[in-house]
Amino acid sequence: MADSIQSDKAPEPVGAYPHARRVGNLLFLSGVGPRKRGSKEIPGVTLDANGSIIAYNIEAQCHSVFQNVRYILEASGSRWENLVDVTVFLTNMKDDFPKFNKIYAEYFKDNQPCRTTVEVNALPTPIAIELKCIATVD
Repeated sequence: MADSIQSDKAPEPVGAYPHARRVGNLLFLSGVGPRKRGSKEIPGVTLDANGSIIAYNIEAQCHSVFQNVRYILEASGSRWENLVDVTVFLTNMKDDFPKFNKIYAEYFKDNQPCRTTVEVNALPTPIAIELKCIATVD
């Protein structure tokens, strides 16, 4: 039986899915982006009147995504150190990967989960990064 988990600090999902599901001692997080809870604004993103991205700051989005992952882990009874697998979706690998990789290394000094990074053409909202994570629950 899987338990659905919602965080009261992470941004509201943009579809019909929970923040995470727990199966045994494994925790599967839905895709996590950089939005802040209760807001449509995205840290570091400037949009034009049509909602198209004019400019974005990948560093600000990285820090926000990592904070949102932490919120979901904590609401699930897990913690940052329990992450075992991270899939990273970037919309601009060439420009953003070096910056992302540097920030990622700061957050994962001690715990180094498996990681896959892929470039995607677009994400459901005007964001440049999304994470898909698996963690354990003690």
